[in-house]
Amino acid sequence: MKRRAVGSVLAAMLIALSSSSTSAQSGTPPTAATDVTKADIEAVLKHPQGGGDRQIKVVDMGKYNVAIGVLHRNAVKPSATGTVNGIAHTEVTEVYYITSGGGTLVTGGTILNPKPLAADAEVVKVAVGPSVNGTFQGGQTRKVSAGDMVIIPPGVLHGWAEVPDHVTYVSVRPDAGHILPAGYVHPAVKK
Repeated sequence: MKRRAVGSVLAAMLIALSSSSTSAQSGTPPTAATDVTKADIEAVLKHPQGGGDRQIKVVDMGKYNVAIGVLHRNAVKPSATGTVNGIAHTEVTEVYYITSGGGTLVTGGTILNPKPLAADAEVVKVAVGPSVNGTFQGGQTRKVSAGDMVIIPPGVLHGWAEVPDHVTYVSVRPDAGHILPAGYVHPAVKK
């Protein structure tokens, strides 16, 4: 039952995204659905390549791309000084769906000492596009757990203040500017 609800939520997000219009890459949406199975997600999580943020697939939808990634964070202890580090993607939206674990997610506010991620970094080239990281000043703090969703627009700083044990989450990434590599498939699920 829970698996069906998750699938329904993700399908609804993708349908909603399909109605947006931006500049075209191919100009023609695909004529077949793209699957990202539970087995794909698990294979990518187990694969030694990619760190904590791993892109599974990037699909050219004609007027935009849609990417699906999976992220896993181990325990994060609160900072003794109360500081929280985060990242902001300049052009790509992220929709998080927490699949297991949870923690305290901080979004928004001002980024202190922003540092661009290297343009040739895998996370920039494949997962989220141009991004900066830095320390939060202000922002909105919320507890999230399995079943919760959070939509993070481009340019919005986000990071974990605390993760008691772990947090694993799927990220749906609408890419209006075709920044991400259309046709990308993670090596763990290439057939």
